[in-house]
Amino acid sequence: MKGLFSKEKWKYAFYTVSHPVDGYYEIRHRERGSVAVALALVIIFSLSFSINRISASFIVNDVDPLDVDALTELLAVLMLFLLFCVGNWSITCLMEGEGRLKDIAIAFGYGMIPMIVCFNLGTVVSWAVAQNEEAFYYMIIGVGIAYGLFMILVGIMQVHNYTLGKTLITIFLTFIAMFIIIFIVLLFVDLINQVYGFFFSIYQELIFRM
Repeated sequence: MKGLFSKEKWKYAFYTVSHPVDGYYEIRHRERGSVAVALALVIIFSLSFSINRISASFIVNDVDPLDVDALTELLAVLMLFLLFCVGNWSITCLMEGEGRLKDIAIAFGYGMIPMIVCFNLGTVVSWAVAQNEEAFYYMIIGVGIAYGLFMILVGIMQVHNYTLGKTLITIFLTFIAMFIIIFIVLLFVDLINQVYGFFFSIYQELIFRM
């Protein structure tokens, strides 16, 4: 466990931010990445997002802090992370992708670093901007999101050894796969509820007749 969270693993995650192409290549072919670090970064991003919604200045934020449920948002982000990884892996298995599930998780997780930095920086900057200066705040948030998505795109392209066009098609199909997974899970949950209700009604009938 100590090795998974070693200083070198964290340093390499930040190296990937400045050298995404080389960084993701090394992750896939030389085992330089860490799933544990990627998961930790996803959690930190969720907390940074919640802190931004709670603490950003009223000039740029109209969310009532009492309406923010950090735990629910964390579970939602983790669910999105899991769905994307499984969806992308299932699609790329059919499209000759070279990346493993762990490589996809690392590509997604490391892409959170620019978003973490910019959401926290934006929260601080929001308290310094005056009315009509909101553009500075939105520019910081926008840059973080854009570069984070760029890193995820490059990561998926590198770990699967795809061209840009094939990567974009794969990501589009990944979102379709995510919706299919959600639909199947909801059907399964509904089936379980119906089975439970059937046996519970039988149980009640037996109790009343005894």
